[in-house]
Amino acid sequence: MANLASRVPLAIRRPGRLLSASRSLIPLVVAASLFACGAEPAPIRLGLAGPFEQSRGESMRLAAELAVREINDAGGIDGRPLELVVRDDGADAERAVPIAREFVDDPTVIAVVGHLTSGTTLAAASTYGGQTTPLPVISPSASSPQLTDAGPWVFRVCPTDLVHGARLAAFAVDRLRARRAAVLYINDPYGRGVRAVFANAFAERGGRIVTDDPYLDDLPSFAPYLERMRRLGGTDVVMLAGTRVGAERVLATLDSLGLAPAVVGGDGIAGIEAAGRVAEGVYVSTAYLPDRPGERNVAFLRAYRAATGDRVPDHRGAGAYDAIHLLARGLAAVGPDRARLRDWLAGVGTTTPAFDGVTGRIAFDTNGDVPDKDVVIGVVRGRRLVMVEGL
Repeated sequence: MANLASRVPLAIRRPGRLLSASRSLIPLVVAASLFACGAEPAPIRLGLAGPFEQSRGESMRLAAELAVREINDAGGIDGRPLELVVRDDGADAERAVPIAREFVDDPTVIAVVGHLTSGTTLAAASTYGGQTTPLPVISPSASSPQLTDAGPWVFRVCPTDLVHGARLAAFAVDRLRARRAAVLYINDPYGRGVRAVFANAFAERGGRIVTDDPYLDDLPSFAPYLERMRRLGGTDVVMLAGTRVGAERVLATLDSLGLAPAVVGGDGIAGIEAAGRVAEGVYVSTAYLPDRPGERNVAFLRAYRAATGDRVPDHRGAGAYDAIHLLARGLAAVGPDRARLRDWLAGVGTTTPAFDGVTGRIAFDTNGDVPDKDVVIGVVRGRRLVMVEGL
């Protein structure tokens, strides 16, 4: 055994110790012969799942690809390159489940970065964690509080809706001096979560919810909701807990009706700055903004813009970038083993150091959440989402 191990190249040995005795000798012999013949080492594969044909999934995919290139350019994981297995879930829970099963059933996939939305992540969670060979998954942006109970194989690097809703309510009352609010929320786990926390926190601060309406993105018109709001005496602020698609339509309808309340929204409307004039002055809570201070973020922003033709990442991209680099650190520490990697992730911030990413400090609690993560409030200025001054 010792003689055989001594002939295995360093690239497939863990520094300072031999590979676990529980591993078969056959893969070692095969790997050694491949290296002897000059063959490329087999890649370590990570799943990537999100709505990549939609604008909200683009930043996530581009940032994940950037992170993989950086890691591979630096030598990969013990000489083995990372490889992404990309699957588009369309932000559809019914599509997310078979994708999760495909990843779980593929022994070459060691972990997954995804899904982007709360609904898809919740739908797929039991598949990732409930099989005989479960698979660790890290979401960059699924913020529903329900995900806290999704099981020990599910992690996320973003704050929950509890943080977004409370921060938006405080901002509306303390900074915007709002006393009356209208709430429009998409009728899914994300929208309901942000809406509930905002409404409760706003009321606790002495505010009043004038109207509170659910919707789907294919709603024929938002005009009836907004006209009813006007009939009830108007509002100081409209809170949007939905997607960028719905938010753009709400803003256009407000403009056509001649209504001009302040507008705040959760991170689901990120990218609203691209809507142009009607989005000017809209406030958005988010886990990440490109003008976040810090050398690591400056370097990420520079690399992302260089790789994407001067595009700017959002919180989904920054979260995916952090998740890939975090997984790379874990793979370097424990090797491409699902169970060991899950246990390593569970210890980030306790048994192993916290990870300082472009989105901030990542330290998981026992539920795979990042309770120390906060959100920031951005405002649209000249088609850019920038930090609100004085916060």
